[in-house]
Amino acid sequence: MVNLLQRYFPMIRSRDEVLSKIHSNTDLDTLFNQWTADEQEEFLNFTSGVRGIKVLYDSFFKELMNPETVPERLSDFLSLLLRQSVKIVQVLPNDTTRITDEGSLVIMDIVAELDNGTIVNIEVQKIGYAFPGQRCACYSSDLLLRQYKRVRSQASKRRKFSYRNIKTVYTIVLFETSTSAFHKYDTIYLHNFEQKSDSGLKMELLQKYTFVPLDIFKTNLQNNGIRSKLDAWLTFLSVDDPKWIIEVIRLYPEFKAMYEHAYDICMNIEKVMDMFSKELYELDRNTVLYMIDEMQEEIDRKRAELESTNVKLESANEKLESTTEKLESTTEKLESTTEKLESTAELLKRKDEELQRIQEEKERQFAQMQQRIDELQRMVSGAAKDC
Repeated sequence: MVNLLQRYFPMIRSRDEVLSKIHSNTDLDTLFNQWTADEQEEFLNFTSGVRGIKVLYDSFFKELMNPETVPERLSDFLSLLLRQSVKIVQVLPNDTTRITDEGSLVIMDIVAELDNGTIVNIEVQKIGYAFPGQRCACYSSDLLLRQYKRVRSQASKRRKFSYRNIKTVYTIVLFETSTSAFHKYDTIYLHNFEQKSDSGLKMELLQKYTFVPLDIFKTNLQNNGIRSKLDAWLTFLSVDDPKWIIEVIRLYPEFKAMYEHAYDICMNIEKVMDMFSKELYELDRNTVLYMIDEMQEEIDRKRAELESTNVKLESANEKLESTTEKLESTTEKLESTTEKLESTAELLKRKDEELQRIQEEKERQFAQMQQRIDELQRMVSGAAKDC
């Protein structure tokens, strides 16, 4: 049974034809059996037209969008993305200073010079890096410095250098799976950045950035459809659903040649199986590196939280030490007061004992006096009787 894509691209083999080709070659059959059932199914689906080809696969992208062999394709895409007519005149050497491990997360990284002297660094990331803004700023600065050195070197031969000859550097990143920051803007899939003043003063600062989260684009595509040629390009790059592929061709017939180019590649089963194997290997590496990146971000967050906690603990310790000092001072004062109270109590006790003795002595003297009075009264009474 002919599927939708086979009607548009007759060169697409059927599933049985692809399997027959694989099983007839021992090496291909061995390689095929090394894949998981899901990987085998994915391969058979795109080679037989059940699903479209994932253009963002490394090898497919490099062949379909190679600015050295088909510069008009990337030129057209960049013109729409940058909203100005551009033409690639040459591909510059890749940035050799980029960390090697980071390169494996990147499907493609092309540095090209446009006809107006502008430098464009366009890359596609399978999985978005953590801190995309900081990373892109570093790459952009490096590209700007490379351009400066190149222009200055060329000018030194003529002994005439001007900063006017340094052109804008664009850094364009397409994310197959974007980071969480982009998902806060789930209806926007084009983000343009450039440096501006807060006063209104205009000055050309040369560095500009465009971020395209393709996963967010695909979500919006389901709701809004293809509304422009740029949407058609983003669909071509990120969607493998046959109905959308046919819609792209219906609206913009020029894309059919690019899809035919992709299916011509699939005619060489040996080549496309090798490409797919490399893709699976890189996908595994990307997943590991992404997890490492995520873990590092989590470690950095925990470290920041720990440092914040340590600061709070140090502040609490300082307050505790201050309170302890005040308590010790209060205790000393209390001990001093207690000693004074004890001394006063002892003095009062002695005074009381002294008063008690005086009281007893007075009572004794009073008793003696009363006894004497009583005796005198008896004597007086006796004398009266005698008279």
